[in-house]
Amino acid sequence: MRSLSYTPDGADAFDDPEAAIRAPGTTWVCASGDRAELDRTAERFGIHPLHVEDVVNDVRPKTEVFDEYTFFLAKAARFRVGETTFLEEIRTDPVGVFVGEGWLVTLTTSEVSAVSRVWDRVAGAERRALARGPDFVGYLVLDRIVDDYFALLDEVEDDIESVEELVIEAPDPETLAAINDLRRELLSIRRVVWPTRDAANALYRGDANHVAEATEKYYRDVYDHLVQVVELTETYRDLTSGARDIYLNTVSQSTNEVMRKLTVVSAVLLPLTFVAGLFGMNFATMPELGWPYAYPAVLVGMAGVAAVLVAYFSREEWL
Repeated sequence: MRSLSYTPDGADAFDDPEAAIRAPGTTWVCASGDRAELDRTAERFGIHPLHVEDVVNDVRPKTEVFDEYTFFLAKAARFRVGETTFLEEIRTDPVGVFVGEGWLVTLTTSEVSAVSRVWDRVAGAERRALARGPDFVGYLVLDRIVDDYFALLDEVEDDIESVEELVIEAPDPETLAAINDLRRELLSIRRVVWPTRDAANALYRGDANHVAEATEKYYRDVYDHLVQVVELTETYRDLTSGARDIYLNTVSQSTNEVMRKLTVVSAVLLPLTFVAGLFGMNFATMPELGWPYAYPAVLVGMAGVAAVLVAYFSREEWL
């Protein structure tokens, strides 16, 4: 647990959260860890246990407004190696932000990079950020989380470009698997971004009592960024759908090419098989068999038929 309090005399860090609560000015308490640690922090600020449970259970992002505080839950997203595979998968970390009268509490189940970076800024070069109120620092946390969404989509965009090249150059089953992986990643991002957009919408409309009117425009900016993230996500989903369609069309075209060539071979062999079968019948009376030049004549005829058919199919561009 970390605590930071800002007064007109400056910003001070506290190891004891009780001292931070008693200190005048705006206080930010950042707690992460197990449920017991989160419950102790929530109890000090009168935060309802159900809201702590929302953070622990990783429910969908949302905003709830109460007389005592405003609570919004966001999810920080990042790539990391999966538990059952060496491939990178999208993982989310819930971040509960509670804005009260003169205090801000952030609850996380583990260390979240976005929160830590904002903490370092506020505790370092931007200490006056706390002077603008806890709602403004809450905006900084949410804005940092949303900025990470853009970084995530940049990685996905690079993967899409690589897959689009593979679809044209080497359309194999691994390419299709890569396309499906990208679609799953984008679906995971969509599940996070859509409810976060709705949560940010509730913060800038004036519904939240603990968000000052001067700060609402900043949450409006976050909302606009989330709209952009949603649009990018949908665009990338369309691109992956297009890449999958191109892959399937390429495979289908390749199959058609093989079938066409097999059809040409069958068409060439069919009359030859008929002639061979005709003269291979074991009848006692077959006048042609007594002709001395029958065998070479049949071979020449078969070769001629095959040559004519090959020339025809070549002219029709079937070969």
